Formats: sequence, structure tokens, C-alpha cells
Amino acid sequence: MDNTKATEYLKALLNKKLRVYINDARMFLGDFKCTDNECNIILSQSYEYRPPTPSALQTAAQANTSSIASVKVDMTSRFLGLIVVPGHHITKIEVEDP
Repeated sequence: MDNTKATEYLKALLNKKLRVYINDARMFLGDFKCTDNECNIILSQSYEYRPPTPSALQTAAQANTSSIASVKVDMTSRFLGLIVVPGHHITKIEVEDP
């Protein structure tokens, strides 16, 4: 993709909801505001989602009285607001469909 098409594509993503996954299993969901040459991403109105802790998984597994072997535990979340996600930590980016 040449620079003109890449710039047009990034402009089309402005203010859209992005899910940004990083290498420590966290995920950020927020409105895309900008990026730079190092692939750092700025999100506004963002939330951080973390996988459940091992103790939360163990507690849910002990509370599971059914014979089903799988356990469902929600991710924990918190509101962050305006954030910068360093590009070298990003593993995956998804655009949330409207």
C-alpha cells in the first residue's frame, strides 16, 4: 500500500472504536484519535480489559456445580479516558463495527 492510500485508510479510521490488544493479555477499547511513525496509538474514552486472575478462575471453578468442564469468568475493566498505547506492545488491532 502506498503512502497516499495508507493515509486515507488511517483518516477513515479516525474516531472509530478500536480494540487494541497488547502483549501482556490486556485489551483497550476506545476511540482512535491518532498514530505516529512508531505505531503508538492514542485512544480517547478508553477502557482497559484484563483477563481474570488465577484466584478468580479457581473460585469460579469451585463454585461451578454442574458437570460441564468449562467455566466462564468475565474480564475485569476500568475506565481510563485518554491514553497512549506504545506501538512496540501492540499485538493486534480490530475495528469495532458500528
